[in-house]
Amino acid sequence: MGEIEGGLDAAEALAAKGRVAEARDAYVAVLARDPSNLRALRQLGALLFGIGYRTAARTVFAQAVERHPGDAASRVSLGHVLHDAGEFAAARYQFQAALRIDPQDAGAHQGLAYALGELGDEEGAREHRRIGFAARPMVEMPYRGQGRPVRVLLLISAAGGNIPTRQVLDQRTFQTTVVAPEFHPASAPLPPHDVVFNAIGDPDLDAPGLRAAERLLAHTNARVINPPSKVLATGRASHGRLRAVPGLRVPRTLLLPRPSIAAAGLPFPMLVRSPGFQTGRHFARVERPGDLAGAIAPLPGKELLAIEFLDARSPDGKVRKYRVMTIGGELFPLHLAVSANWKVHYFTADMADRPEHRAEDAAFLAAMPRTIGPRAIEALRGIQSILGLDYGGIDFGLSAQGEVLLFEANATMVVNPPEPGAQWDYRRPAVARVLAAARGMLGAAS
Repeated sequence: MGEIEGGLDAAEALAAKGRVAEARDAYVAVLARDPSNLRALRQLGALLFGIGYRTAARTVFAQAVERHPGDAASRVSLGHVLHDAGEFAAARYQFQAALRIDPQDAGAHQGLAYALGELGDEEGAREHRRIGFAARPMVEMPYRGQGRPVRVLLLISAAGGNIPTRQVLDQRTFQTTVVAPEFHPASAPLPPHDVVFNAIGDPDLDAPGLRAAERLLAHTNARVINPPSKVLATGRASHGRLRAVPGLRVPRTLLLPRPSIAAAGLPFPMLVRSPGFQTGRHFARVERPGDLAGAIAPLPGKELLAIEFLDARSPDGKVRKYRVMTIGGELFPLHLAVSANWKVHYFTADMADRPEHRAEDAAFLAAMPRTIGPRAIEALRGIQSILGLDYGGIDFGLSAQGEVLLFEANATMVVNPPEPGAQWDYRRPAVARVLAAARGMLGAAS
């Protein structure tokens, strides 16, 4: 047992010094001798998740739950990994199981609030949000680097819709303290910080959280990345302010009570969606007026977005959706997704099995101006200027005339590293440039 404990102490010391690969190997060596060691499983899973190895972290936390089903912390950790992967029902199960073990676990209440919110149970989410964040409105994340870190105050929404920052806030560079402004006591001092990153990114979901963040930020003189006032103006129904940009087509978008959707006056086909949800969930295309009632019936929320449909099909019948990140005033291509479906997301598009689609993606990443043309580049710069975000993104298609067809432009764009495999190697430099730009912006602002 002494050898095992010594190996764990050595692994944790390596992690604390930022020697992540050596720490990982040391934990693996411990588990080779003692596969059920809970301390090693927890620490290795957290290390892997913190540096972006999501699949590996999931495997380790699943092993911890299998070998220690009564350990609430392992279930909470697995729940967060599942939530991160978009598996909200599976995440809910793990958080609920953790609360059966420890009904006071604040992290389990917080995680369950997020999962229930994504599943459309706002009443249940509100109750667990109240319990979890009132008990723990602030969390200090581990720092695994050497020397003085960049201290980041990360503001998050307890309701969800946060900017995914794990890939940006590398624990080897940044020491991050996470705060939910709505639950932070007004009289409590802010933790030490060099820069503030407001990760509350969806005003359609949590405008009160953004206003609470504005009040909290009155108590700091540090640089704020994505000021809440800028984010508040990025709701989907606010896209109309972008119509003055030359070369840009903006869909008419209305936020309406359910009974008013039929009178929205938009042509069919029309898009309807529940505000506050990402990745195409609770989002439908309605072909004709007679289909409207059935389309909106399963959508959660008292108000819905009615959106003009912009036909982004190319001559070959496929839809191409481009994503460009705007970071520190610069534009960075992130991906081009090609699909036969009108609802396009990179992870569900026809990319993995279509080398010709990946070739298009590679060409876009290598030479964005040449691929989309000068008219589109100017339109993107116009959007960037009006948004005024330090960190955000633009999803769009292109018309036959080279116009930008706007899908969305806001702060909540995901930047995930490519999956393992040589077929995705062409994407890695573009993703690395985006992450480096974001980290550099935070470092320069500190």
